[in-house]
Amino acid sequence: SMPSEILLKIFSYLDAVSLLSVGCVNKHFYDLANDNGIWLKIYSRCFQPKRTIWKMKSEPTEAVPLGCAALHDKKPAYWKKEYILKQTAAVKTRVMRLVKPLDPYTGLPFKNKEAMKVSGLSWIIVLKDKNGKEHVIEKANLSFNDTSVTILWYSTNWPCLDIVSTLKLFGVTPLFLDHSRAPSKNGPRQRSLIAEYHLANLTECSVAVDTDKLVKLFSLNPGLLVGIWKEKNEIAFVMVSLHYHQLLERSILGSATVQYAPPSNKPILDDIDPQYGLHDYSLHLDMHGRSCTYLCGTFKNLFCRKGDIANGYLRLTVVSLKDNRKHLPLIGTLGLSWETDVFKGNIKNCYVMNLTLLDETGKPFWCFSAPVYMELSSKTSGLYDYMGHIYTTDYADSEGKVCVKLVWLEETKEYVIVSLVLYVSTRKVNNWYGTNY
Repeated sequence: SMPSEILLKIFSYLDAVSLLSVGCVNKHFYDLANDNGIWLKIYSRCFQPKRTIWKMKSEPTEAVPLGCAALHDKKPAYWKKEYILKQTAAVKTRVMRLVKPLDPYTGLPFKNKEAMKVSGLSWIIVLKDKNGKEHVIEKANLSFNDTSVTILWYSTNWPCLDIVSTLKLFGVTPLFLDHSRAPSKNGPRQRSLIAEYHLANLTECSVAVDTDKLVKLFSLNPGLLVGIWKEKNEIAFVMVSLHYHQLLERSILGSATVQYAPPSNKPILDDIDPQYGLHDYSLHLDMHGRSCTYLCGTFKNLFCRKGDIANGYLRLTVVSLKDNRKHLPLIGTLGLSWETDVFKGNIKNCYVMNLTLLDETGKPFWCFSAPVYMELSSKTSGLYDYMGHIYTTDYADSEGKVCVKLVWLEETKEYVIVSLVLYVSTRKVNNWYGTNY
C-alpha cells in the first residue's frame, strides 16, 4: 500500500546487492528495483560515466554527468545491466591476467589458486529428479593438486536415487565480489555449466568400478565418481576431478545452460608429416588419492613413427616393459579416500590420474583428471625382474586411451609401473594440425 515514490526513495539508499535481493520479493518491487535513476547513481559512483562539453574562447572544459537523456532514452533496467556487465568483465579481466604466466613443465597457469580466489569461484552440483524438481548441493571439500582440483560433496539431504534423472556440475561466482568478506550463498551469483551427467537407472545400467565395506563406486566421464550406500542403495557422496586446463574458463565463461566452448587450435607451420608421425611431445603425469601423491613426473621427447599408427590411434610409449631402467615405483599404497558427516573410508584399488600431454610447442594437447581403478590381470608377472601380481589401469575418452601395467612387489610393499602407453585419437591429431593421419 506504500506509494511507489516513497518506495523508490527507500530503494535509493540500498546498495547493488540489496537492490537485486529486494527485486525478488514481487513483481512490483522488481519493477521499482530496476529504476534507471537509482542504478545510474550506483553506476556513476563506481565507473563515473561522463561526457565533456567543449566551449569556445579556450575556457576550461566542464565534465557533465549523463543527465535526462541517459534515463528517458534507455529501457528499464538498462543501467542495472550495464553495471553488472562492467563488474563481471572487470573480475574476468583480472582472472585472465593471472592465468597468463605458464609453467614450462605442465604448460598450465602458475597462479590457478590465486585466480580462483580473485574470482570467488566455487562449485556446486544440482540433482534434478524425474518430476523436474532441483536439489542444490553446496557443501564441498576441496583438495588441490599441481594440475587439478578434486571436489567431494556429501549431504544428509540427498534425493532418492530412484527418482534422480540428471546431475549438473556448475562453477559459481558472486555477481559482485567483495574481498573484505566471504561470498554469501544467499547473495546474487552466476552459474557456468561445466558438465551434465545422466544418472537415471545408474545402478542397473552401469557396472560398479569398485567397492569397499560401505559403498559401491560408479564412474562417469568426465571425472565423476558417485558413491552409493550398499545397504540403502542411496547416494553417499559425489566426487569430481577437474583438470586445471581451461578450468577457469569453463567455470566462469559459460552460461547456466550452455557450456563454454574453447577456441579451436590454430596450427603452426611446421614439419608435420603423416609419414613421420608425432615428435617432441611431453607428458606430465600425476597419480594421487586426494590427500597424498603416489607419482608425479614429467616425460619428454615422446614420439611415434608411421608404424605406431593403427586402428585410429597414434601410439606414444612412455614406459616400456623392455626397458627396466624407466620402470617407476609408486610411493605409498594406492587408495582413494572419501568421507561423509558420519563415516570415512578408503577404496584401495582406486586413485585419481591427472594427465597433461603437451605438443612440440609446449601447448596442452590432451588433458584430463579422472578417478581410475586397478584390475588384477595375472597372479604372476612372468617378468624376469619382478615376481608379483600384475594389475592394469585403463582410461579412455573421445580423445585417447591410457594403458598402465603395474606389478605388486610383496617384499617391498609397493607398486611398480612397468608399462605406460598413450593412444591418441587420429581424429584429435587431424583436427589439431589440419593433417590427415
